[in-house]
Amino acid sequence: MQVLRTEMHEIPFYLPSGLETQLFEEAYRQGLPLLLKGPTGCGKTRFVAHMAARLGRPLYTVSCHDDLTAADLTGRFLLKGGETLWSDGPLTRAVREGGICYLDEVVEARKDVTVVLHPLTDDRRILPLERTGEILTAPPEFMLVASYNPGYQNILKTLKPSTRQRFLALEFDFPPMAAEVAIVAAESGLTEARVRPLVLVAQRLRAMKGHDIEEGVSTRLLVYCATLLRAGVPFDAAIRASLVEPLSDEAEVKQGLIEAIAAIIG
Repeated sequence: MQVLRTEMHEIPFYLPSGLETQLFEEAYRQGLPLLLKGPTGCGKTRFVAHMAARLGRPLYTVSCHDDLTAADLTGRFLLKGGETLWSDGPLTRAVREGGICYLDEVVEARKDVTVVLHPLTDDRRILPLERTGEILTAPPEFMLVASYNPGYQNILKTLKPSTRQRFLALEFDFPPMAAEVAIVAAESGLTEARVRPLVLVAQRLRAMKGHDIEEGVSTRLLVYCATLLRAGVPFDAAIRASLVEPLSDEAEVKQGLIEAIAAIIG
């Protein structure tokens, strides 16, 4: 299980596209859980990091996967120096500290995880720890945030309506042209004039999603591409490494992407 605890002194760059920062702050003040929906690489994780730093709260980020269990989140007894001692999981630490717990791609976790979340996502705001006999009451500063990519959902990996309706929800998508240019330029240091053609390529390639490629070009990949270009990597090599190879392993598809990019950029 990958868990990242961050407590940032500088606020990570994030360019709002609507009222999402205001809605996040209000959910935080009211003690309401929040669900973020959107494609891979559109800025959900950066948004949470930005808001946690803005609110001055420690952030526990959990990358969910098929083997993630409730005990991974809450904690377990471990053998240390001949003694059996309880070790808090990231969710429990966030509750104790009054932090923000962010479950990235929550639908990937096992079903018993959502059962643990239910008492924290209603008016009780409690976390029962059956193994220790504790019932933790979440302080006002604690917030639960989860995310998932609806494009990857299937019949075996969905959130039950009873779980979804415990969260406020925000839908994310890739930014409009001007905003995405500004974001990629700010993150990479490449000029907006040089970034603009890259964003145009990304927007055109996203229209191919579901046909030749499973996912479109993410804003994250655009930042990678612009970063390589700013470092002096040749254009063709930077494009191939960031906007072609990550999207497909099939030779015909990759050649098609290269030709499409060449046609777009001219």
